Amino acid sequence: MSVATQARAPSGVTWDGINWAKVQRHVRRLQTRMVKATQAGRHNKVKALQWLLTHSFSGKALAVKRVTENQGRNTPGVDKVTWKTPGAKTNAIASLKRRGYSPLPLRRVLIPKKNGKTRPLGIPVMKCRAMQALHLLALEPIAETTADLNSYGFRPERSTADAGGQCFSSLAKKANAQWVLEADIQGCFDKISHDWMLAHVPTDKAVLKKWLKAGFVYQNELFPTEAGAPQGGIISPVLANMTLDGLEARLAEKFPQARRAGLKMHMVRYADDFIITGFSKEWLESEVMPAVVEFLAERGLVLSPEKTKITHITDGFDFLGWNLRKYNGKLLIKPSKANVKAHLDKIREVIKANKTAKQANLIRLLNPILRGWANYHSHVVAKETFARVDAKVWSMLWRWAVRRHPNKGARWVKEKYFKTRGTRNWVFTATEKQEDGTERELTLLKESDTPIQRHVKIKANANPHDPKWEQYFESRWGKKTLNSSRGRVKLYRVWLRQDRLCPTCQEPITKGTPWDVRHIVKRTEGGSDSASNLELHHLDCRRTR
Repeated sequence: MSVATQARAPSGVTWDGINWAKVQRHVRRLQTRMVKATQAGRHNKVKALQWLLTHSFSGKALAVKRVTENQGRNTPGVDKVTWKTPGAKTNAIASLKRRGYSPLPLRRVLIPKKNGKTRPLGIPVMKCRAMQALHLLALEPIAETTADLNSYGFRPERSTADAGGQCFSSLAKKANAQWVLEADIQGCFDKISHDWMLAHVPTDKAVLKKWLKAGFVYQNELFPTEAGAPQGGIISPVLANMTLDGLEARLAEKFPQARRAGLKMHMVRYADDFIITGFSKEWLESEVMPAVVEFLAERGLVLSPEKTKITHITDGFDFLGWNLRKYNGKLLIKPSKANVKAHLDKIREVIKANKTAKQANLIRLLNPILRGWANYHSHVVAKETFARVDAKVWSMLWRWAVRRHPNKGARWVKEKYFKTRGTRNWVFTATEKQEDGTERELTLLKESDTPIQRHVKIKANANPHDPKWEQYFESRWGKKTLNSSRGRVKLYRVWLRQDRLCPTCQEPITKGTPWDVRHIVKRTEGGSDSASNLELHHLDCRRTR
C-alpha cells in the first residue's frame, strides 16, 4: 500500500478489521529508512520521513493501539476520558491531527520514593498520550542511531542486566580502574531546559513545545511548566535520554588519550544514573567532574550533591540495586542491602495486609513478587542472598500462621500450613478446589530455586531499528525464550513440527548440534512470536541463508 493511501484510514475500516501485520510493516519500513538517512547525515530526508510517518494511518493506528493496550489504559487524564470500545479507538485514529492540536494539562499525582520524598508523575489525557506515541515512532529510530554506546535505560532491547555487564567489563580485571565516580542528576526530568530540547531534539518543534508548556493540574489548581519533561509521558524517557546522549562522546573528546595514557575511563549510564571509572580520585574530582558539570549545565541540569561521590572499588558502591565491590582483587556483584531491605519490607506489608486471607490467596500475591525479584538478580552473585530472603520469608509466614490460631500448638499449625514435599520440610503449600471439582496445589516459590545464569551483554552498537541487526536480535530473542519454561515448550513444539530436522540441510537438530531460531515472517515485517511463525536451523545453516 502506498504512502498516499496509508495517510488516511481506508474507507469503511473498523478497529477489528485493521491488518496489523501490514500496519507494522509500513511503520518499520519508514523507521528503517530513517535509520539509514540518519547514518548518512541526510537530516532533511529524516524530517521528510518523520512527516510521512506521523501523518500516516499506520502510524496513528499503532499509536492508538499502544496507549489502549498498556498498563495505564484505564487511567484517565484531567478530562476523565478513556478509549475502551472499538468505535472509540477507530475515532481516536482520525482525531490525531497536527493542525488544531492543543494538549490539555497533565493530571499530577505524587509517588512516594524509598527515601521518604515523593516523585511527581504527570498523567496526560488519552489524545496527548496517543500523539506522543505517534511522534515517538518517528523519534525512536533516530534516538537509537545517535545514542551513547553505553546508555541502557529506557531503550528497546536493553536492560539493567546489560548495564551490570558493562560495569563488570570495566572493573573486573586487575588492570581496570580502581576509582568510580557515582553520579546522580538532581531532579533530571523536572529541570531539563526547554530551550535546549527545542533546539536539539529532532522532532516536530511546534508539537514538542505544546507538550512542554502544557502545564499540570494539582488539587484543582493549574500550574505552568517552565522546565523539564513530565514523568509519565510516553515520549519523556526518550527526550531525557537524548538530552543526556553525547556525554560519552564529550568525555572522549575532552580526554582523547584516556585509554592510552592509562586513565582507564569508562562510562555506564542507566537513565539519569551513571558511573565513570578512572585511575585516581584526584583526576576524577579535578578533571572529569568539571567536564560533566559543564555538559549538564548546558542542558539546565546539575549533579545531586547528596548522591554524587567518588568511591574506591574495594569499598564498593551501589548501582541499580546491586553492590559492586572487589574482595581480595575479585569483583563481585551482589544484591545491595538497601534493595534486599526494600524487597523484604514489601513482602512484610503484603503479609500484614492479608492477616485473614486464605493461604492460597496469600501465595498468589507473594509468588509474583518473589519471582520477579529473584529473576532480576538471577545473573549476579545472589545464591546466599536468596537463601537469607527465604529464611526471612519463612519467619514472617510462621508468625502469620501462628497469629491466626492462638489456641493451637506449633505442631498443629505446622501440619496445617507447612507440608513435606519430597526431601523438603516446611513447604508453604495450600490445596484448593477448582470449578470442575478437581484439587489444585499452590506452593510458595523459594528464591533459592532460581538458577544463576550469566547474562550476555548486548553489543554496544546494536540497533533494533537497523535491518542489518535483525538476525542478531532474533538470536538473542531465541536464547531468552529458551530460558523460560513457556518458551522451551514453544520451541519444543516447533522442533517436533519439523520432524526434528533442520529445514535447510534436512539433518537432525540435536543437543550436540548448535542451532538457532528464525522467524519465518520477520518481526520487522509484522511477523508474530507464535510457534507457527518460527523455525529452528543449525547455526551454520542459519549463517549461510
